[in-house]
Amino acid sequence: MTEPQPSAEIPAEPSLAAEPSAPLPGNEAASEPVAPAPALVPAPPQHGPSFVFFGTVSAIALLLDIGTKAWAEIRLIPKPFEDPSIEVIPHHLTLTLAYNKGGAWGLLQDQPETLRMPFFLCVSVLAILFIVSLYGKLNPGQRALTWGLPLVLGGALGNLSDRITRSSVIDFIDYRADWVMSMNRTLGKLLGDWSLTDHWPTFNVADIAICIGVGLMGVDMFTSRRGTELHPGQPAVAGASQPPGA
Repeated sequence: MTEPQPSAEIPAEPSLAAEPSAPLPGNEAASEPVAPAPALVPAPPQHGPSFVFFGTVSAIALLLDIGTKAWAEIRLIPKPFEDPSIEVIPHHLTLTLAYNKGGAWGLLQDQPETLRMPFFLCVSVLAILFIVSLYGKLNPGQRALTWGLPLVLGGALGNLSDRITRSSVIDFIDYRADWVMSMNRTLGKLLGDWSLTDHWPTFNVADIAICIGVGLMGVDMFTSRRGTELHPGQPAVAGASQPPGA
């Protein structure tokens, strides 16, 4: 009787779940965690110049004009007729009280009141509306106009208040110089009928504020044009060039 032969043991197959699966060739990056894309944060909106600043500068220019005109009347009206001026700089700058019914350089001074007053009132109101609307469209970088527009507004309001209350504008700053005479001689050759004098037309603080404001407007126009030449592909908004990427 023969002994039974031991059965051959079949080796168990290795479990596929026991070993981690290897990444496929060329796809190693697929098994790595992907970082989420950063969220796009919108840039904060840029606001134009503040109307509080606009009103403050305009009010200061207006109060300086009204105050100096009141001082001029109080100080210069009592002066004797033969010596009505106060000499500040000999042969150059004096304070002399004058009432101008017209505009700059005596514009419309000889016209009747029924024509002159409505004309200057309409021009002043239109200028004020234009200045306020233009200021609201300024860009933050237009610093020249940020100062220039309220100065023009304050000066315009100062002269307008004179026309409403006195029907004329108070002038008291009288300037004279040789270059003024040279300029008038040149204008006389070009225009023929022109007064030859070394006196600049008498003016006031409102006129100074308006001239400075207009000069700053010219500075803004020049700098805007220069910015457009440096960045020709960028549009200009309200007379100012935009920075790259705006």
